[in-house]
Amino acid sequence: MHIPETKPLSGLLRDVLTDLQEIVRSEVRLARAEVREEAGKAANAGKLSAAGAVFALYAGGFLLLAIVRLLDTQMATWLSALLVAVAAGILGVALLAAGRKRLKDVKAKPEKTIDSVKENLQWNTSRPQH
Repeated sequence: MHIPETKPLSGLLRDVLTDLQEIVRSEVRLARAEVREEAGKAANAGKLSAAGAVFALYAGGFLLLAIVRLLDTQMATWLSALLVAVAAGILGVALLAAGRKRLKDVKAKPEKTIDSVKENLQWNTSRPQH
């Protein structure tokens, strides 16, 4: 009858430590990938927003000037400028609120990694200790 060889305790501990190191490395890689992905989303959103803001600023300026000139034919110049400024302010606040809402969709925390680490810790603490 052949009795299988058993590893000495030091070998088992070395294997456990190696496995734990690999788990930690995997979690770090996952966290980096997740953060990089979310940062990329934020950067793309920021670039598009900045380019749109520059063009909208110029177009908006000329449009507002045209509206002031149009209203100037019907009322005092200062009143037409005031009305246009109030309308532009309301529109600006609405656009800022919409941009802020979209920015909240960007996740700063690596949720997948946190869940995975919690699962690993739960698994590690729930298994029987010898």
